[in-house]
Amino acid sequence: MTLRFNSIIALILLTITTAQAQKVDHKLEQKIKQEIVGFRGDIGIYVHQLKSNKIVAINADTIFPTASIVKVPILVGVFQKIAQGELKLEQPFSYSDKRAYGGSGLMQFYKDSAQTDLSTMISLMLTYSDNVTSIWLQELAGGGAAINPLMDQLGLIHTKVNSKTAGREKIWEEYGWGQTTPQEMAKLFTLIRNGAVVDARHSDKMYRYLKNQFYNGRSLSQLPAWVNTIAKTGSVDRARGEVVLVNAPSGDYVFCILTKNNQDASWTDKNESEELTRKLSSIIWNHFEPKHPFQSFKPIN
Repeated sequence: MTLRFNSIIALILLTITTAQAQKVDHKLEQKIKQEIVGFRGDIGIYVHQLKSNKIVAINADTIFPTASIVKVPILVGVFQKIAQGELKLEQPFSYSDKRAYGGSGLMQFYKDSAQTDLSTMISLMLTYSDNVTSIWLQELAGGGAAINPLMDQLGLIHTKVNSKTAGREKIWEEYGWGQTTPQEMAKLFTLIRNGAVVDARHSDKMYRYLKNQFYNGRSLSQLPAWVNTIAKTGSVDRARGEVVLVNAPSGDYVFCILTKNNQDASWTDKNESEELTRKLSSIIWNHFEPKHPFQSFKPIN
């Protein structure tokens, strides 16, 4: 059995409670719909205020590329191996420059034979979205063949690792490294928050890793700095995404914004999708926290 019994029970209770009491937040929905008019691409949004159980769902069950957000399912796969005793956080590893890979991250600049450990690799994957450690950790977790069944067990049937996964080659051509829906990725964050992924102890540690984000210029820039969050961004040329869970004064909320087929493929802070994500994050915060209004400061260059 791969998921602990208590986690399965918690997942069932969460699913039943959510299904029974969810209501659409029509005021927030209208604000969001007004903001996304004219966006030059496809967008999906899911927002869930956990205390009131109110939601907004716009194309929330549509499948989008994850880009680097796939590193969250990889995290789950790694912690399943830790829970089974197959990996340890302090376990040492030796970096080979044959693993060098472009894109985001720091490990590609390590010297050959540099020493590291599993905990550092997890931190680099999540904090700096490090591609070298992510691919390495995906291997250690057993690849998509091991990670994807875990997603199924969590009820996340559309959340999958595609890269280097047998039978998913054609899907990889369409969605890239991974795929998910706004609702499913928001649900995964909620399950981690509720201690229902692997078990409460391992969920707690995953939550702590997800708190440290170097790339904080999108949604996180629209929240007061004193608010605790967990988050993950993802970016490829024509797709952008972000998932955030906010420990807000009036109650925790989670949201996921995913885009694809974007006309604007630029790699600047002025990218249309990234600017829209910031605006939506601000709208969501100020809707849920009228007693704590926040307007972001001008970026420091």
